[in-house]
Amino acid sequence: MPLLPAAPMNSSSTGSTSSTFWREVSGARPGRVSGGPLAVQAPRSDRAAAHTFQDFQASVSDAWDIEEPLTPGPCAGGQGGPAQAVPGAGSHQHQSPQSITPVHTQNASYQNHQAASRRSPNRQNVGSRPQVSIPPSTDPETEKERNKCVRFENLLGQSPVNMHQLEKMSWSGIPGKFRSRVWKILCGYLPAGKSDEVLKRKRDEYNGYVNQYFNNKEEDIHKDTFRQIAIDVPRMSPLVGLFQQRCVQEMVERILYIWAIRHPASGYVQGINDLVTPFLMVFLQDFVEKDVTRNSFTFEELDEVTRNNIEADSFWCMTKVLDGIQDNYTFAQPGIQVKIRQLEELLKRVDMKLHSHIVGHDVQYLQFSFRWMNNLLLRELPLNATIRLWDTYLAEPDGFSKFHLYVCAAFLSRWKSELEQKKDFQGILLFIQNVPTAKWHDKDISLLVAEAYKLKYMFADAPSHLTECRINKPLL
Repeated sequence: MPLLPAAPMNSSSTGSTSSTFWREVSGARPGRVSGGPLAVQAPRSDRAAAHTFQDFQASVSDAWDIEEPLTPGPCAGGQGGPAQAVPGAGSHQHQSPQSITPVHTQNASYQNHQAASRRSPNRQNVGSRPQVSIPPSTDPETEKERNKCVRFENLLGQSPVNMHQLEKMSWSGIPGKFRSRVWKILCGYLPAGKSDEVLKRKRDEYNGYVNQYFNNKEEDIHKDTFRQIAIDVPRMSPLVGLFQQRCVQEMVERILYIWAIRHPASGYVQGINDLVTPFLMVFLQDFVEKDVTRNSFTFEELDEVTRNNIEADSFWCMTKVLDGIQDNYTFAQPGIQVKIRQLEELLKRVDMKLHSHIVGHDVQYLQFSFRWMNNLLLRELPLNATIRLWDTYLAEPDGFSKFHLYVCAAFLSRWKSELEQKKDFQGILLFIQNVPTAKWHDKDISLLVAEAYKLKYMFADAPSHLTECRINKPLL
């Protein structure tokens, strides 16, 4: 313990020299047991022993708990005068444990001042930057979706909308609350700029077609077309309760009939009815809070104007899609026949082992891929997964006509291990026609289109590898 010489003694000094010659610097010392030298020399009794670390901590001083005065101040036992002698100092006289008072409690006012002036920092953080409280981390997927929504909101707030940027952002999926508008823009139905007048004009035009064409559906020239439509519509998406409602079926009948009348080169062909489904569900979602692909909803609860607008928007967007693949539905469906041959040639070059396994058991590509091309995989995927797939199709140039081929090749390769376990014709064909995709979600579709993108650019510098697939004789 540092000691300083006291002032010179005079004749009036009392007490022994040993008790008055030295005086103690004020303040406690780090690591020193509170109570002075006597407390150190006094033997501890069993009752005073520190049984826990907290007891020991309370009986000692700490370098971070005590402010060392820069100049000598008042002594612990007086008001600035010489330190008074401690009776029995230097002797082996015992002191009661109750007389040992911790420094922290010797002066209540000093203790309160210390607590208010500063708080002792953590020893482990001495010399480090102050810690900033960080809010608890959210789910990465939720944060990613939130950031995507912000980007779409900023982009759609521009006038006109940057189409290149919109296609780029939509390729990996569109947030649900923006999907309806983005689909209309990507289909070319909704202009990228201000569009209220255009929408009103197109909706009025469709209502005019309904009044012009639908009233003559029972005429002999169109009777067969409408009868086939009336047969196919109730078969649409049997697992979705919405399409079992009669008012919805009547709406789809009008859409398909008017399209067939206005496109006499192809007319109505089975499979076109499935292409209405994604548009109808997406445009309906704008007016329903719950997910319409998983929950039942009464369509008649919507007002008539809203129902008419959904019908008109679905008609025009379906028309835009079919304009790019109309040769799939003309006489003998030459577009589908070409795509089947291209799929076979593509898989032969990508995975010869899988191709040999399929054809080696007398399975023909026509037997399973015709439906893939005719219905655009709508019968192979759940409705929510189909909607996510169409996000990419609409964002991809020629998505429904060309990129769909690579998606089908990636889709077939996805089941390679399962197919190689099938050792006969029946097992292979039944599996391909009933692939287990009932629980597929957005992540599964994202992986599928990523594989398709790889296949597309694998042959990007050799585009003739598919154009050589000509129809020498009809497959059908």
